[in-house]
Amino acid sequence: MNTLYVLFSVAGTEYVLPAADVVQMESFSGATPVPGTAPFVAGLVQMRGKVVPVVDLRARFGLPAAEPTIDSRVVVVQVGERTVGLLVDSAREVIRLRLEDLESPPDIVAQDGAGFVSSVARAGQRLVMVIDPSKVVGEEQLDG
Repeated sequence: MNTLYVLFSVAGTEYVLPAADVVQMESFSGATPVPGTAPFVAGLVQMRGKVVPVVDLRARFGLPAAEPTIDSRVVVVQVGERTVGLLVDSAREVIRLRLEDLESPPDIVAQDGAGFVSSVARAGQRLVMVIDPSKVVGEEQLDG
């Protein structure tokens, strides 16, 4: 069975999320900072009349910061009852992956990667990482 995934890039690495978890994608023109939030929370944006927190995936993954570009996108995902935007370097593609394309990440990735990567997939000649949105969003850290 094929499943659709939204493919996006952060610091030159390609990641995917199940398309069923993605509500929308928008260009990023900045976020309103909120004092006291986790360092990976870029701030708040308004999308279609709803206020949405934005998680900067570069900061969340411990990567160097980069200025947003014309290609920067906010991928809005639904994580349980929560709607959260993920700031990525680019997102333009939807791909199909088969269950047999997915495999568990190597142990060192699973242990040291804070659980962000749930599996690794071969998409033709490309290797993409399937992320776990609930781990990336950090449900326990966004409460409060």
